[in-house]
Amino acid sequence: MGYAMAEAAIKRGWQVDLVSGPVCLTSPEGAVVHPVITGGDMLREIDSLFDQCHILIMTAAVMDYRPRSFSQQKLKKSGGTSTVELDPVVDILKTVTSRKSNQIVVAFAAETENLEANAKKKLIVKNADFIIANHVGQAGSGFESDNTEVTLLSARGERNNFGPDSKLVIAEILIERLAQEFTT
Repeated sequence: MGYAMAEAAIKRGWQVDLVSGPVCLTSPEGAVVHPVITGGDMLREIDSLFDQCHILIMTAAVMDYRPRSFSQQKLKKSGGTSTVELDPVVDILKTVTSRKSNQIVVAFAAETENLEANAKKKLIVKNADFIIANHVGQAGSGFESDNTEVTLLSARGERNNFGPDSKLVIAEILIERLAQEFTT
């Protein structure tokens, strides 16, 4: 959905900086692409761009935990079970919104259950102005699909449903809605 949002924003005439991890997608023509590999890389790039941006749209699904330790060699079977310990990663969105001034911040909530309840909680905890919630567990919508259906929630209590439709059509609707917000 991030690439569709970037493409829709470019069509609207916005300057777009696209911070992106490794994907098999073609970058939208006109976007300034900032390639990253790790969540730490993504935090550094977003952090460096945040102060001069007007609207931050966070679509990335960066993992919440990472393995505590890594091995440079193959781990051989030992006949028993193995345990992987996980550490939380830095919350990129919460980190940058802690210093939000005049930016409009849009978060995404990719959920598999309790869509609106989880999205509303994230909206508040992350100090976002809008959250776009999508149920990624539905067949034919969300990850690995060209189609989606979303619910847009605002910090002011507004609620709108969009879709099902192509990600690009949904992105164009969302960008238009955000443009209205920015000009008011």
